[in-house]
Amino acid sequence: MGRELPHSCPPTAAPQPFSHFGAECRMKKKLIIDVDTGVDDAQSIMVALAAPDVEILGITCCHGNTSLENVLKNTLRVLKVCNRLDIPVYKGCPKPLLAGKQNAGDFHGKDGLGDVPDPDAPGLDLLQEKRAVQAMLKIAKENAGEVTLVATAPLTNLAVAVQLDPSFPKKLKGLYIMGGNTESRGNTTPCGEFNFVADPEAACIVLERFTCPTYIASWEFSCRRSLPWSFVDEWLSKDTEKAAFMKKISSLSMTKARSAEYQKEITAGKGFNPCDVFAMAAALDDSLITDSDEVAVTVELAGTHARGMMVLDYMELLKKSHKVVIMKNVDSEKLKQMLINALK
Repeated sequence: MGRELPHSCPPTAAPQPFSHFGAECRMKKKLIIDVDTGVDDAQSIMVALAAPDVEILGITCCHGNTSLENVLKNTLRVLKVCNRLDIPVYKGCPKPLLAGKQNAGDFHGKDGLGDVPDPDAPGLDLLQEKRAVQAMLKIAKENAGEVTLVATAPLTNLAVAVQLDPSFPKKLKGLYIMGGNTESRGNTTPCGEFNFVADPEAACIVLERFTCPTYIASWEFSCRRSLPWSFVDEWLSKDTEKAAFMKKISSLSMTKARSAEYQKEITAGKGFNPCDVFAMAAALDDSLITDSDEVAVTVELAGTHARGMMVLDYMELLKKSHKVVIMKNVDSEKLKQMLINALK
């Protein structure tokens, strides 16, 4: 499914062990990225595009931060500024399985990218004809055991995919999710994180049925690992087209994040929280995670106040054999370097 890159390894008669490849011919990490492109998704996509030895086989789009149409436009805008419109983009689910639609227009802007439209943005005619779920299944089948799926949106596309093909998770190398929470501290409802609240049924299906290695960057974790504003100011001051783009689209959300209105949030005033980047960065470099827990999880669906909350089963009452890795700490210097590289 992936395109041949100019400096990719020449074909060989038979697969060679990894250690036999030269530095210039290392095996590429293959990714599918599932997004609801707002500002933080844009940051994570750009981090992935800047990473060495990574091949993005497709970007699948979902409702979430903004309407699906805006998500598609935003994704193409990000690829354009990075000169990577060769990467296929697929249209996914426009609404949750059962829940009412959510959006994050108050934070990311109504269009998801800070309400700073680009009159020269790419048109939706660049989208692939195949839909997102079918693309996920096809890519995973053609690259069985090699594809890492990074999910930074509501999990609707993933839930539909596993219902269409129950073997889908077994074909993945791993799944990295930004979503859920570990201490019932919500950012959308009193106890719920946005991506899970936006489609609780989908989140529950994914956490029940995806038994591939699964890593979760939760809301509270990302808040506590926020980066200093001094770093952000320096990061966005670089004299590059990508830095100018990021500064423009993130102006609204960063102004809100620094405001007194958000002082009661656990992120407020403490720094920059690039939520989705944590999941992406961990997918790109496993050594980024310096502390974690392994625990079975599920999602509360029936609670009046806790619907969409991720439940961690430390007492093992759920009797689930599959446990996920809950990220607790990361190497902040590696994370900063990834962000810096993204805007070069």
